Amino acid sequence: MGELSSSSAFSRSTLTRIIIVYSIYFFYNLQLNSAHVEGFDSLLRLPHSGASRSRPRSKRVFYVNDFGAKGDGVNDDTEISGTIIAPEDPDAWAGLNPQKWLEFQRVNHLTVEGGGIIEGMGQEWWARSCKINTTNPCHHAPTALIFHRCKNLKVRNLMVLNSQQMHMAFTSCDRVVASHLRVLAPGSSPNTDGIHISASTRVQIKNSVIGTGDDCISIVGNSSGIQIRSITCGPGHGISIGSLGKWNSSVQIHDVVVDGAFLSNTENGVRIKTWQGGSGFATNIAFQNVWMENVSNPIIIDQYYCDSPVTCQNQSLAVKVEDISFVGIKGTSATEEAIKFACSETFPCERLYLEDIQLVSYSGDSTRSFCWEAQGSCSGLVYPPPCFSYNDSSYIEQKVLSSSVLWSI
Repeated sequence: MGELSSSSAFSRSTLTRIIIVYSIYFFYNLQLNSAHVEGFDSLLRLPHSGASRSRPRSKRVFYVNDFGAKGDGVNDDTEISGTIIAPEDPDAWAGLNPQKWLEFQRVNHLTVEGGGIIEGMGQEWWARSCKINTTNPCHHAPTALIFHRCKNLKVRNLMVLNSQQMHMAFTSCDRVVASHLRVLAPGSSPNTDGIHISASTRVQIKNSVIGTGDDCISIVGNSSGIQIRSITCGPGHGISIGSLGKWNSSVQIHDVVVDGAFLSNTENGVRIKTWQGGSGFATNIAFQNVWMENVSNPIIIDQYYCDSPVTCQNQSLAVKVEDISFVGIKGTSATEEAIKFACSETFPCERLYLEDIQLVSYSGDSTRSFCWEAQGSCSGLVYPPPCFSYNDSSYIEQKVLSSSVLWSI
């Protein structure tokens, strides 16, 4: 229900626009803990950073009510215009939760928009990362913008830059539409996922440009009814389901559609990644109408994922991967293996489906498929040729039924 801006406060018919005076050396932990309550106490917590110590001390908590905010009992709307900038020094988070920067939680019917910029100033965080300097211990870093337990949420027309770690996360949310976003960071920035979806249902991400140092979009943790449409991705690690099953955890991912994406110079294309030892399932997932340009591993299922400084132990348990379709995936591969299905020996991938696949080498060489414990079928032109252990033509009917169910959600 507030606007972060650099001009004066004023009112309009359905939205009270609130102006918060802020310093570019402070960061904000925005918590909207009540919905549909007139005049609720939204607040901004601003810890001081080293860069601000030479300046006069400012209020550390700003109540939006002090700037004229009044709820109308109907709408929860926040407009962000101008630029919100985090402190450069990670030490500014001393004594605070190191995993959060801006957070909206437990708000129903919230709209966040305004054309503004959220600048995470993550360069020093990246330099201290154990992935950049392997002698450093691995620590958490803040996610720039978190929406937690929000329902009927709209996020649109924002730019999020150079987050300390993940840029935007939807956790335990329901009915989300995120659109017209620009999420950008250097390809070398570690763990800077663009948009992260966890334990959420009925989420749409569409018409957005994402380029970071990790997954453009990652979907984890008991999420379902996810629609990804019209996405430009790169640099980054592609569009990923996972990782799933870490620390022998159980997970359920189902009813996911990625329809319409352009991936350029990414380390992976469309991917499912699971750790050994996990349990649960990833099922009824469709990747379709995706164009690749110089993409490594354009189509990949990796059930031996191991993002660890030490070798992961072989384990027999695995997340079950089944009913996965890849339709209309075309373009150029930066790797010889354009299709890779590395599935669990104990729980093979079943009912995989390929249709209208054309993945040629970016360098002019040949491409090939790799399969391990992968069962499925194909239709129409598929290049490189598939390598399934056997064909399961029954999945063609299943795929059509599943897609129609998903789009009716």
